[in-house]
Amino acid sequence: MLNFLKKLFDYNQKQIERLKKKVEEINKLEDKVRVLKDEDFKKETKKLKEAIAEDEKKLDQYLPWSYALVREAARRTLNQRHFDVQLMAAIALHEGKIAEQKTGEGKTLSAVPALYLNALLGRGVHLVTVNDYLARRDAGWMGKVFDFLGLKTAAIISDKSFLYDLNYKNTEASDWRLQHLRPITRKEAYQADITYGINSEFGFDYLRDNMAQSVEELVQRDFYFAIIDEADSILIDEARTP
Repeated sequence: MLNFLKKLFDYNQKQIERLKKKVEEINKLEDKVRVLKDEDFKKETKKLKEAIAEDEKKLDQYLPWSYALVREAARRTLNQRHFDVQLMAAIALHEGKIAEQKTGEGKTLSAVPALYLNALLGRGVHLVTVNDYLARRDAGWMGKVFDFLGLKTAAIISDKSFLYDLNYKNTEASDWRLQHLRPITRKEAYQADITYGINSEFGFDYLRDNMAQSVEELVQRDFYFAIIDEADSILIDEARTP
């Protein structure tokens, strides 16, 4: 038993050291990204999209630069700079692993670099969360970062869908993070680069698409990449929900 635990902790430590080295690569690019003008960030996103489109296998190759761009974009738009541990979590999420973070450790911000990197392929990525408020709040909050980088962010909740639009302002919104969410169709929400939504809506939309009578009725596109917030709650506690 002790040998098993020792191997487990040794493996975990090796993974942490590996992630730290990747973060060091990102940190080395910080000075380079700091000198970019605000309008350059959308240009850099376009360059990355074009480079990755030529060879999708190079996605990991562009991880350090894309994560450095996201960190600086978050600093300029939200005044929140990713800590190294948040970037480590973001790398793990990109690799399809589970990253455990306690409440207050910035899970919402940690997901952004992984979402951005995978959204560069133009196939749409999802952030699956547990309730309507979180789906809207996080889309409206992190949408500011994605918009700065030139990507579109949507939110899907019960019977409603929204797009982050800086030119739109809902003066009745009680939370500033909800002010720039413009109502759109469900199909438009799935066409966004990043789509935040609750697990049940993603599930029922899938079921509805499978009962559609024509292609025009379909709302979802092919599935590519998703990050699950509160994975234990969604995959275990809510396991009976589609």
